[in-house]
Amino acid sequence: MADTAVTEDERQLSEHALRVRELIVEMCANPEGGHLGGSMSLVEVLVTLYHSVLRIDPERPQAPDRDLLVLSKGHGAIGLYAALAERGFFPPEQLAEYGRPDSVLTAHPNPAVPGVEMPTGSLGHGLPLGVGFALDFRLSGSDRRCFVVLGDGELQEGSVWEAAMAASSHGLDRLVAVVDRNGLQITGSTEDAAGLEPLADRWRSFGWAVHEVDGHDVGQLRTALGTAPQVAGRPTVVLARTVKGKGLPYVEGQARSHYARLAGRQHKRALAVLAAQRRRRETTA
Repeated sequence: MADTAVTEDERQLSEHALRVRELIVEMCANPEGGHLGGSMSLVEVLVTLYHSVLRIDPERPQAPDRDLLVLSKGHGAIGLYAALAERGFFPPEQLAEYGRPDSVLTAHPNPAVPGVEMPTGSLGHGLPLGVGFALDFRLSGSDRRCFVVLGDGELQEGSVWEAAMAASSHGLDRLVAVVDRNGLQITGSTEDAAGLEPLADRWRSFGWAVHEVDGHDVGQLRTALGTAPQVAGRPTVVLARTVKGKGLPYVEGQARSHYARLAGRQHKRALAVLAAQRRRRETTA
């Protein structure tokens, strides 16, 4: 019975992920387009956090005992907005306002949107913010956790590693970093820009507990994220190996998916691909 329950939970998470991808595609169909590739690679991470891990209440987005999520890779904002809407923080219909003049749904995270904790976008700032939150939790005697989601290209910023060093030095075990390791940035391969591997060893050398997972496997993500912190006195990092543009095979793993305007036939094609995935899932359920 336990195995059946776990399988059903994972099926539901996968269904949430598919719905979030559909919402991302809809936002990228507006006249301004959106950061498609890096939002699609984040979907399972965000869905697992919001549905299985974070202590949150969509009806009370400012609840004082809530866990925090800081999206440091702010160009993934449409993924965050879609995940929040799908989780019930605000009506999904409101996503149609994305990119319009005077809309709170801006290209990078806007705290005016229910569920968004901090504005981000200048890469390298999210983890230092997480260190500050985790220190506050300790000083106030709180058991809250702060999760910071980073892009792998973002790890080229020195401020990330300064924060990583500070977090381990202070033993901030209520801090969890999640790296969206899709291997691409706007200019191409992250390894061509500035080699990050062996990435797990780099984080270990800074005193972090490290977990490496398939970033599109909700079971692996739930185990790694839900059990953090596993090591008392050490912050945790989850290296989520992902595919940029995941869900749309014709742009998966391609730097050109970084930003897209899915107008006309492109929009219909993307929705048709996701609809086919839904039918296959329903057939095999």
